[in-house]
Amino acid sequence: MYDKKYLELLSYLYEGVYVVDQQRKIVFWNKGSEEITGYSAEEVTESYCYNNILRHVTEDGKNLCFDGCPLHHTLATGELQEADVFLHHKEGHRIPVKVKSIPIYDSEENIVAAIEVFTDERYKKDTYSENRKLKELLVTDPLTKISNRRYLDFHLESCKKEADEFETTFGLLFFDIDKFKGVNDTYGHDIGDEILKLMSRTISSNIRGDDKVGRWGGEEFIAVIKIDHLGGLEKIANKLRLLVSKSEHKLENDKELRVTVSIGGTLYKPGESLIELVKRADSYMYQAKEKGRNRVIVK
Repeated sequence: MYDKKYLELLSYLYEGVYVVDQQRKIVFWNKGSEEITGYSAEEVTESYCYNNILRHVTEDGKNLCFDGCPLHHTLATGELQEADVFLHHKEGHRIPVKVKSIPIYDSEENIVAAIEVFTDERYKKDTYSENRKLKELLVTDPLTKISNRRYLDFHLESCKKEADEFETTFGLLFFDIDKFKGVNDTYGHDIGDEILKLMSRTISSNIRGDDKVGRWGGEEFIAVIKIDHLGGLEKIANKLRLLVSKSEHKLENDKELRVTVSIGGTLYKPGESLIELVKRADSYMYQAKEKGRNRVIVK
């Protein structure tokens, strides 16, 4: 019922995040919740939020756990709730927090759980700043500054779920820089890193806002394209191939270093695994290399 990858990302947030099921049993409690409240996940999970653990009260003393609970309202109606409240810390004192409750739906649009996110208002500015940095680290390749493989896995899973549920499809492009080992051997790894960054900037600057590109590993990149026909996918791939070949890195002697890419592309087939999808695009990329490199094969 719960996306483990999604919960794994929530685990690292500085904000407090916990999840309750339809019976309001706490089934997830992240590190941020532990830091803000003093309660460990072991102390809280499998108990019920109406056990009055956090004892949310308003500034006039109203006890929300028994009257006006935002989570209870969200579970019942699906409406997002937001409130400024004061929670009970394990050591006994009260902490001002902003709480938001969000419904979780199953594949049939039934509400099966709800998330509460709470932020210690005293450190709101610093927390948000740190949180943004952390989320960037979680999803960004440190060298190229585009999506990393972890985020690509998450995004591909989301695209697969959407395609299976709504009977749509999407395209996948697999890129590999031609003769990249020769670049490293001839010019050094620092120049090789500059080529990787050049490649990333070229691709990310020339795809649509709904499309995603990320570094799969080494000199391999993947682009997830919102498209439903091979002709359009091939056109996009060839545009990107051409733009990469026309990009250059200027060396210290004012000479320009250019590289090319081989690209394999394919469309998602209903019900197939993501491993099968990526493997097929990868195989077409290798066919492109075998046919002379700097070319596209989309099937």
